[in-house]
Amino acid sequence: MQAMSDRTGGAWHPSPGAIYPTIAQLEDEGLVTTKEEGGRRLVTLTVEGRAHLEERSARLGDPFADFADAPNRPDLRDPLHQVHAAVRQIEVGGDIKQLEAAERVLAEARRSLYLILAGEADKTEE
Repeated sequence: MQAMSDRTGGAWHPSPGAIYPTIAQLEDEGLVTTKEEGGRRLVTLTVEGRAHLEERSARLGDPFADFADAPNRPDLRDPLHQVHAAVRQIEVGGDIKQLEAAERVLAEARRSLYLILAGEADKTEE
């Protein structure tokens, strides 16, 4: 999963819920084997898996090719987690005025994000 994130410049962060069922299916089909090593799950192509990939590689191409020349993208997950943590603190310990103020800030943040998508980011800074 880390390799996928690295090869896409941070644009794709697959979740375990997306990856592990796929690995299980490939293992059931005899295309990969898995083993635990150093607290990590290592996945290796079998001979059949390599043949399967070679037969289809020309048609499938490199799934990471579109990301090769793309600039690294900012990872918004950490700032989002930080905002979530701050909101939880207000929910737990804030009084009614603080909760109402937080609600307004979140509504404005949502509005500002949609303005960015609409190409009107400069208007949010006025």
